[in-house]
Parts: sequence; structure tokens; C-alpha cells
Amino acid sequence: MATASTTLTQLRHEALRPVIASRVLNSKAELLSGELGPEIRELLEERGVLVFKQVNFTDEEQVAFTKTLGEFAPERMGDGENVSKITLDIKENPGAAEYLKGSLYWHIDGTMNDVPILASLLSCKVAAPKGTGNTGFCNTYAAWDALPEERKAELKDLRTIHGVWPTVFYYDPEPSLAKLKGMRSVGENELPLVWKHRSGRESLVIGCTTLTVLGKSHFESAEIIHGLREWATQEQFSYSHAWDEGDLVMWDNTGTMHRAEPYDLTCGRMMHRTKLKGEEPFA
Repeated sequence: MATASTTLTQLRHEALRPVIASRVLNSKAELLSGELGPEIRELLEERGVLVFKQVNFTDEEQVAFTKTLGEFAPERMGDGENVSKITLDIKENPGAAEYLKGSLYWHIDGTMNDVPILASLLSCKVAAPKGTGNTGFCNTYAAWDALPEERKAELKDLRTIHGVWPTVFYYDPEPSLAKLKGMRSVGENELPLVWKHRSGRESLVIGCTTLTVLGKSHFESAEIIHGLREWATQEQFSYSHAWDEGDLVMWDNTGTMHRAEPYDLTCGRMMHRTKLKGEEPFA
């Protein structure tokens, strides 16, 4: 008598750039089944950014898919398992639109925490006009790996101070004292310049929250911080996603930087975000 066989779902994907970003080709039903969770996690660590083109998840489906990949991380304490609306339109997001302007510049989420989130999942509900509002990503693993060995030796043990308030000067060069004090109330955090992961891999911890390098002068710090940002965001390490409504993109927050690219802040661009709880402290 013949024995019935079970066909397991296989993860299907294609590279979008040589060292960053892959498009996942599986159907919505296959993604929501949960069978692909471990493989997606492996691919995310390898590629940094995964694109699910016009998968058209509802909010409930996005939450469910997120939970197939790890522990769901609420946006804030008490928020529960819900999506968060991400927009710079002050009419739609009066409480946080000003704070989110820092997202227009290269950064890593969670530099105020000892354990940053593992990953973010962003779905497009309303896209900006074509040619604007992309989200840019760069691979900070690959950028570190490509540095000359003598430069790595100079950088590998350096420590930095991060804060939210330094990001204000990227978009408001003459901020009010009240704004600075409000941002400063979030605090500061000392972090390694180079994250030595449990896997043995290493990645850069830089971006617009980086204030200074300990033991260096102001200009020496600026040379290191901005020089490494310039290095890491070169085309060979980067991917820019042009959004269509229904797209979902997820990225490894432990090995990439990202930014929203410029767009008309009144155009109604709307993203819904979920996050995966961090599993590894900066080290």
C-alpha cells in the first residue's frame, strides 16, 4: 500500500543586489502558514533586507506573520500586538511626526537600548508620488568586512555615545532649547562602534544618533562617524526600495542602517510597522 508523502513548503527568493536585499516569492498563504519562519530568519541574517512585493497583508495578517518569525515587540509598553502607523504627516501623526524627522537620515533603531529590536516589518498603505519616498538600506556587516585590515584594527575597540537629541541638528540647525531638552530627556547610551555578534560576525553601529567617539576630539569623532557612514552607504552596500501599495519590507536591524528618502510630507504617505523583539545585546 502506498504511503502518503508530505510536501514541505520551500522558501523561494531572488537577490536584488549583490550583498544586500532579496525578494521573497512565496504566496501569502505560504508565508502565513508559519512553515517558512526559520528559513526566512536565516535569509534575513544573510541578506539584511527582504522584500515581499505587493503581498497585501491586512494589519491582522502582518501581526500574524511577524509572530511566525519571533517574539512580537510592541511599539510602546502597553500597546499590545498591533501595527503602528508611521508617517511624517503632522495631521496624521501630531504627537510623533516631529520626532520621526530623524528617520530621514541613516540610523539603527534602538540605540538608546542595550538590546535593540531584531527586525522591523514595514508595509505600505499609501505610497508617496513615484520617484520619492523610497526607503534606503545599507549592509553594515558587509561594509565592515570590506574595510582594510589596518583600518579595522584602528576602529575595533572604540566606544561611542549615542543620543536622540543629536539627530535634531540634521533637520533643524537652530533648534529651540525646549526641543533640545525634550529630546535629551530620552537619555544617552554608550555603545561599541563595532558590534561583535554571538555568531562571530561583526557590524558597524553608526548613524545619526552617534554623538561622539570616546577618547577622540570633536573633529576626530566627526571624521570617524561621518567617514564610516559615507563608506557604509556606498552603492555596493546599499538598496533603495521604491514602494508600491501592498509591499512589505523587513530588515535586520542588527546588521543594517536605514532611512526614509525625501518626499512631500503632506502627500499622505502611510506605513504600518511591526517589530521583532531583540535577542542579543550590543557587544
